[in-house]
Amino acid sequence: MRRAYWTMIGAALAAFSVPAAADPLTPTGRWSANTDGFAPVPPMGWNSWNAFNSDVDEEKVLASAQALIDTRLAALGYRYVNIDDGWWLKRRQPDGRMLIRTSHFPSAATGADTSFRPLTDRLHAMGLKAGLYSDIGRNSCGQIYTPDFKNQPEGSVAEREVGLYGHVDQDIALYFKDWNFDYLKVDGCGARGLPADAARVKSGLYRALTPLVDMQSLGGSDVAGIRTLYEEVHVALHKYAADRPYVYSLCLWGAGDVRAWGKDVGNSSRTSDDIQPVWGRMLTNLDTVTHRALYAHPGSWNDPDMLFVGTGDFDEAHLTEARSHFAIWAMVNSPLIIGYDLRKLTPALLAIFGNADIVALNQDPAGNQAVLAYDSEEVQIFVKTLADGSKGVAILNRTALPAKAVLTADHLKMLATADVALRDLWSKTSQTFRGELAVTLAPHETLVFRATGSRRLANARYLSELTGSVNPAADGVVVPEADPTIYRSITPWTKTRGPGDHPQYGGWGGAEADRAPYGKVMRMAGKTFDTGIGVLANSRLEVRNAGYARFAATVGINDSGQPRSGTTVFEIWGDARLLATSRAVAFGEPAVLIEAKVTGVKIIELVARASATARPVQPAIWADAALYR
Repeated sequence: MRRAYWTMIGAALAAFSVPAAADPLTPTGRWSANTDGFAPVPPMGWNSWNAFNSDVDEEKVLASAQALIDTRLAALGYRYVNIDDGWWLKRRQPDGRMLIRTSHFPSAATGADTSFRPLTDRLHAMGLKAGLYSDIGRNSCGQIYTPDFKNQPEGSVAEREVGLYGHVDQDIALYFKDWNFDYLKVDGCGARGLPADAARVKSGLYRALTPLVDMQSLGGSDVAGIRTLYEEVHVALHKYAADRPYVYSLCLWGAGDVRAWGKDVGNSSRTSDDIQPVWGRMLTNLDTVTHRALYAHPGSWNDPDMLFVGTGDFDEAHLTEARSHFAIWAMVNSPLIIGYDLRKLTPALLAIFGNADIVALNQDPAGNQAVLAYDSEEVQIFVKTLADGSKGVAILNRTALPAKAVLTADHLKMLATADVALRDLWSKTSQTFRGELAVTLAPHETLVFRATGSRRLANARYLSELTGSVNPAADGVVVPEADPTIYRSITPWTKTRGPGDHPQYGGWGGAEADRAPYGKVMRMAGKTFDTGIGVLANSRLEVRNAGYARFAATVGINDSGQPRSGTTVFEIWGDARLLATSRAVAFGEPAVLIEAKVTGVKIIELVARASATARPVQPAIWADAALYR
C-alpha cells in the first residue's frame, strides 16, 4: 500500500512538472520560481493563532472579519481571514472525511457532512477571502507541541489524525472545491515530532511517523521526502483551485533546506520558528530573511511569521517597537498577517496597521525585497527599489540604547552631488540632503522613508535593485548549512533551560545582493565593488527582462576565495541561447567585463561554471551587474 501511494504521488508530480534538466546549470529559457496560486504581492490579512491559540470559534472569526471592514483595513489590502489550528473535530472513519467542531462553528452544522461553505460564503459576501490551516503530517502542531491545546481532535487514533498525510487529494478537494477556501497554511510538525520514542506515541495517543525534518540537522533531514509531500499539495491545489485565485503558505520554519526550494513550491515560505511578542525573538525571525532577498519574488515570498503588533513588547505601551516590527516586515515583503484580537483594536494600533504609505512599500508591484545596504549587530539600513524608481528606506536600531547612524547617497545608489528628497512615512514630514545624512535613533526605533533623487545609473538598473526579478535556480550550495549570523535570542518556550540557542536555520551561503557569499565584501584582485550579485561557482541565475536592451557586469572570483582553487567561466544566456562567455578566471585575477545585447529576450540566465578542479565553494561575483535601456 505504501509503495503504491508513493508511486501515485510520483506519477502526479511527473505529469504536473516540467522535467528538470539533468545538469542544473543548463539554461532552460523559463522562470522556475513558483507562479501558481495568486500572490503577485505579499498576502495581507488576519490569522487566529497569535490572538487565540487553538481556542478559535466562529464568533471570533466573524468579529475579526467585521473589524477589518469597519476599520477600512480590508480596503487597504487586509483581506484574508485565516482560521488556524483548533477548527477540527475528527477525521471520520472509514471514509476519512474531515469533520468540523460545530460547537465552535455552528454554521458548519449542515448535516452528517459538516461544511465550512456557509462561513466562506459569508466572508466572500463581505468582500474578504477565507483561509484554513492543516499539517503535512498526520497530526497538527497543536496536538504535538501545545501542552494546553484546546479543542483537541476527538475519537480513536485514526480519527485524531487530522493532517494531510495520506489524504492530500481528498482534503484539498474538500477545502477548495467544496468549502471554497482561498488560502491554505500547511504546517510541518506532523513530519517532525512523532518518532517512535516520542512520549505521545509510546502512550498510544498517536501513531509514529518517521521524522522527515530535523530542526537541528540539515544532514539528518530527508529533504527530498519533505519536499515531495509539499509538492503533492501543490499538485492538488492546481487540480482543485487553479481556476480561481488561491494562496499556498508553507510553514516549515526554515528546516529541511526549504531555503532552496520553498520559492519553487508555494506562495510564501516560513523561514523561522514561531515568532513571539518579544523584541529579541523578532530579531531572530527578521535575521532569517535579511540575506535572502533573491529567494523572494512575486508569487513566492519569504515569511518570517505573522505580525505580533499589539501584544507584549509590541503592545500599546511599546509603540516604538510596534512601529519597528511593522515597518521592517513591510520592507522585507513579509506577508502582513495580523495576529491580534481585532475586537480590542485601539486608534494607536490601527494607525500602525493602517499606515497606507508603509503598506504601499510592502505591496509595491515590483516585488523587490529590501536589501541590506548597511549591516551590523546594532544598526541596519534596508533599501528597496520601488516600481516608480523611488526607494523605500528603513534605518533600524536593534539595541536598547540610542544609536547614531549615517544614511548616504551611495546606500541608495544615488548621486552624492545631487539632492536626495526624503519623505518620513511616520511623521509625514520631508527633508533633503546631499552626500549623507546623520540621524539619531531612539532605542528600538526604525525610521522609514521614501527617497527620490538622481540615480547613479540614469537609464539602467543594477541587478541588486531588481531582487524580485532574479531567481537563483541553482545557487552553488553543495552542502546546506545553518546560518550562524542569525540573532540567537532566548527561546521563549524553553527560556534558559539547556545550553542555549544555536544556529539551526538553513541558508548559509548561496546567492546574495550587494555581498559576496557568506556576507563577505565584494572584492576581486584588491578592487572593491559596492553593488552586484554574489554567488558560488556552479550557479545559475534566472533574470526576468522587462524591456532592457543590454546586460553588463564585471566578473571574477571573490577575494574571500582561495588560491589554486581552479577557474570559473561566466556565461550570459538569453531565452536558452548562449549570448556571451568570459575567459576562465582564477583567484587573484582582475575582474573581467562581460556583456550582451538582450533586446527582446524574456529570460536572461547568468551561469558561473567552475572547472573540474575548482573548490566546491568558490565565490563567484557578478559585480556592477546592470540592465541598460
